[in-house]
Amino acid sequence: MTQRYPSVLLENAVNELASLPGIGRKTALRLALYMLRRNIDYTETFASALVALRRDVKYCKVCHNICDDEICSICADTRRDHTIVCVVENIREVMAIENTGQFRGVYHVLGGIISPMDGIGPGDLQIDSLVKRVADGDVKEVVLALSTTMEGDTTNFFIHRKLSAYDVKVSVIARGVSIGDEIEYADEITLGRSIVNRTSFNDSIKI
Repeated sequence: MTQRYPSVLLENAVNELASLPGIGRKTALRLALYMLRRNIDYTETFASALVALRRDVKYCKVCHNICDDEICSICADTRRDHTIVCVVENIREVMAIENTGQFRGVYHVLGGIISPMDGIGPGDLQIDSLVKRVADGDVKEVVLALSTTMEGDTTNFFIHRKLSAYDVKVSVIARGVSIGDEIEYADEITLGRSIVNRTSFNDSIKI
């Protein structure tokens, strides 16, 4: 049965909120009514934060992480080990690994993984910029920290092949993260151990 709304404005708000991932129409209605009960200053601040996020957020020129300046705080930190680059799918993985406190290198955000079913190929990802970072000669190790799915393994293999011409160690996180798991949902202890106990990519494909 189609939900009927007492106001077109309320219906429009529900429609927009329901377009967000993981938000059904009942939750969208509850959120819209919550906003309606708050004072106008709260709603304007909330809306302004979203507009500013979309309009003003930047992507680091080095690693493609989200940041407020041209270079993210991790890449700008001279205390980090810039010879070790951890390759992740998206920003959520950077946050997850940082929360473990076990990794002191830097990152490279691909912006996704190779998935032909979803129409995502190598050219849609930040793989060429990773190769350029390695080609510049400062990187000694690339840690592949992608989800242990078929798409993640395919992306790992493609990157390993692209980097095979360079004198760089390529490793993968230990399989403390179960096969088929998404990195962002792994608990911090397991993820931290997986980073610390990483193995050579060549050894991993012999298993």
